[in-house]
Amino acid sequence: MSVTQRNAATASASTPAAPRLVLATDPGSTVLDGGWWPRSWDPTAELPGLLHALAERHGRIRHLMLNIHAWDARLRRLTVGPDVVHLGWFDTLDPAVLVATTGRDIQVDLLVVPPATPRAAAEWAMTTAADPANLRHAPDILAAALARAGAAATTNADRHEVWDNEGGSDGVAMRGREHQDRR
Repeated sequence: MSVTQRNAATASASTPAAPRLVLATDPGSTVLDGGWWPRSWDPTAELPGLLHALAERHGRIRHLMLNIHAWDARLRRLTVGPDVVHLGWFDTLDPAVLVATTGRDIQVDLLVVPPATPRAAAEWAMTTAADPANLRHAPDILAAALARAGAAATTNADRHEVWDNEGGSDGVAMRGREHQDRR
């Protein structure tokens, strides 16, 4: 991943894409305040829509903290509408977490689902992050979501093929295939 550094960016005048975002119904009573699934790791493309959605719920967002290695570019400020949001890049912040600070100093912690995550896993992760009963932290939610996606992708046929490839076949399945090929 190439990383570029720019000092400031202004969000386009057009309306940013609606973020794939699930927020907790009762902010502050959960481990995380919700989950967000960006479409890419480009902060100028992804953050304006998120900032608009967060501002509708929490008021002005003045600061975002992000992982320094997860994103394609590092901006110091992002102008979205009349507001300037300061961006902080941290090596120690988990890539699965984004922290927003509002104008009233309220902290909003979001799970960040990687863009390439399968839809079902991403939706489950965002919903879990926003669930008031959730006690898991962001990395654990992502691991569980990806494990669920992997389990769903493995079918009975896949399990049989793995068993065959590991020497578990008694040859019956192969003899059946040879018989079909000869026809």
